[in-house]
Amino acid sequence: MTIPLNDSITNIKPSGIRKFFDIVSEMKDAISLGVGEPDFDTPWHIREEGIYALEKGKTFYTSNAGLKELRKEISNYQKRHQNIIYDPNTEILVTVGGSEAIDIGLRAMVNSDDEVIIPQPAYVSYEPCAILAGAKPLIINLKQENDFKLTPEELQNAITPKSKILILPYPNNPTGAIMEREDLEKISKIIIDNDLYVMSDEIYGALTYKGEHTSIASLEGMKERTILINGFSKAFAMTGWRLGYACGPKEIIKQMTKIHQFAIMCAPTTSQYAAVEALKKGEDDVKEMKDAYNQRRRFLINAFREMNLDCFEPFGAFYVFPCIKEFGMTSEEFATKFLQEEKVAAVPGSAFGESGEGYLRISYAYSIENLKVAMERLKHFIETLRRRK
Repeated sequence: MTIPLNDSITNIKPSGIRKFFDIVSEMKDAISLGVGEPDFDTPWHIREEGIYALEKGKTFYTSNAGLKELRKEISNYQKRHQNIIYDPNTEILVTVGGSEAIDIGLRAMVNSDDEVIIPQPAYVSYEPCAILAGAKPLIINLKQENDFKLTPEELQNAITPKSKILILPYPNNPTGAIMEREDLEKISKIIIDNDLYVMSDEIYGALTYKGEHTSIASLEGMKERTILINGFSKAFAMTGWRLGYACGPKEIIKQMTKIHQFAIMCAPTTSQYAAVEALKKGEDDVKEMKDAYNQRRRFLINAFREMNLDCFEPFGAFYVFPCIKEFGMTSEEFATKFLQEEKVAAVPGSAFGESGEGYLRISYAYSIENLKVAMERLKHFIETLRRRK
């Protein structure tokens, strides 16, 4: 009997992130620093709004694009933070997390053999989603010497006549790198001159520790060629609520909504009511969590310096990306030994692309107490490795 399977699916490798955490879940006294999930509970007033919606029987489908009230608040949020004006009726779509927005955005925009430019290291979904949409991923391997920013030269050299979309993943998972306004201005001219479109994944936009986050969509000439992806998982600690959104040109949003309509119908109704509350009254919560993350970020960077472990300083998201090349192991070998010998799980940098080889992703979306214990174990581990050399 022949099993009917799609070749594109079977040829895609599973995510390299989860492997270690299946082991950790059964390992006594193990510490996991790998999953990108806030350790904070969703703020109570946001949860309350979700509970209230359930109590009032608001369990019906919303419109395909999402609650009108939520789309208005998303529009207000983008105007308030980025000075970008989106029409809530035609330019905003509420999705099941930012990941769905990435998937349907690519499917709505690319044709067979179009190229999607993906700077890496980067979130694990971009490349598979491009392949599933029928596009060819075109990888730019970013460099630590440039703080893992996308440079104008790297972008210009990668573009071919088939290039159609640039995925711009900043603040970045896994590196914690950011692109500041002057960095974005340098690449925006290249984008316009080559008639590219941008998918700007800004899910960590509120978690920037050097000035304020700038969206490339806010630059002159860029709103009309950018799909801005954001959501509630990271900034508002709402991972399990599964809610994100896309903002962009109405012609593209219309086609994304069509895919969303046939595949999903609408995002979870309870989550949408909670998200309205988050956008209206959650700014102080975000600031409080951001301050805690920043404290943890500074602690880790200082800890790496004390143990002479090379790591550039990240200014976004909640990840650090130390270099472990001095130990002569692959990222997976290092992460496996670290887990086996010290009972600490981190993600091999190679899970995020070829240019992540030789690095380790450590999340600081964990308590400072756990981070202190983990850093003591890391210090012991690398001291042992250095003695063995």
